[in-house]
Amino acid sequence: MKRILSIDGGGIRGIIPGMFLVALEEKIKSATQNPDAHLIDYFDFFAGTSTGGILVSILLCPDENDPSKQKYSAKDALDIYVEHGTNIFTATRWRRFLSRFGLLSERYNDTVFKNVLEDYFGDCKLSELLKPCIITAYNIELRKNHLFRQQKAISNGKSRDFYLRDVCRATSAAPTYFSVAEIFSLANTRYPLVDGGVFAHNPSLSALLEVIKSYNTYRINDIWILSLGTGLSKESYNYEHFKKKWAISVGPALVDIMSSSSAESTNYYLKQLFRSVNKPENYIRIEPTSLSSIDPAMDAASKGNIQKIISLGDKLVSENDDLLNQIVAEIIQDKKDKKDKSVWNFLKN
Repeated sequence: MKRILSIDGGGIRGIIPGMFLVALEEKIKSATQNPDAHLIDYFDFFAGTSTGGILVSILLCPDENDPSKQKYSAKDALDIYVEHGTNIFTATRWRRFLSRFGLLSERYNDTVFKNVLEDYFGDCKLSELLKPCIITAYNIELRKNHLFRQQKAISNGKSRDFYLRDVCRATSAAPTYFSVAEIFSLANTRYPLVDGGVFAHNPSLSALLEVIKSYNTYRINDIWILSLGTGLSKESYNYEHFKKKWAISVGPALVDIMSSSSAESTNYYLKQLFRSVNKPENYIRIEPTSLSSIDPAMDAASKGNIQKIISLGDKLVSENDDLLNQIVAEIIQDKKDKKDKSVWNFLKN
């Protein structure tokens, strides 16, 4: 069984899957009675879009003093939003005014965001991540999806390798929120990229195809996916009001509509796909069913709203406690089985 952890985009709502990851890691530590256990040891492949790509990158980032070990815990991943979210999504009144009337193409200056990424990742490279993964983006000039692949970065060298801080800047370059990310591979090839959410807000399907391609002996029913969402906004937009607004001012609404529809479609396709092989339990989707208690905007990062999102994340964890325990029991047993099998195969040879 190949186990995939996939995390959606959603801006500051990344707090929600972040809290689920913290709870999952704590339960693994408790169940194994190992305070040094990390959840990345129980998954084979990782996928992230936008805020999910940042979470995945933090989880898989190696310690510079011992590259075989994880630098950050799940709690450290969550803290990037709790501690820095408000500063990342802060704009002066003048900048907000100019953006409102279409005089700026994006709401936020990315200086603070870049500094936070620099602090977390330094000069860490995509190829140095601890597990195979994909992180999504979209090339606006070539008009094609771009997948940052850890395995390709290793096998192809500098032409497919990037600084992790640039990967995270690219995957989260949400149109109208941040400017297009112009980044360069280590071979100095230029890539103009925007948020991967324009095609894969929920990157689970991309991860499934990548695993099938990489491990071509595995069938779909040999794959298990834990897909963590940030919740779907159900805000209704008034036709007349929408029609009369400046084009730039409806940009965030279009991003919201596009992201929600993309995630819903992917979720539907995967449910049908796993049902077709009689393995519906191999795709687990966890996200809030309602965002009514919070401001659901991707950039709603006021301290008050962050506390509300934390409360919503805590509620999600509590409501799924039995499922969490079930997941932990299964992934721990699966890890033991894989270890036993590898030993047995070695003895047979």
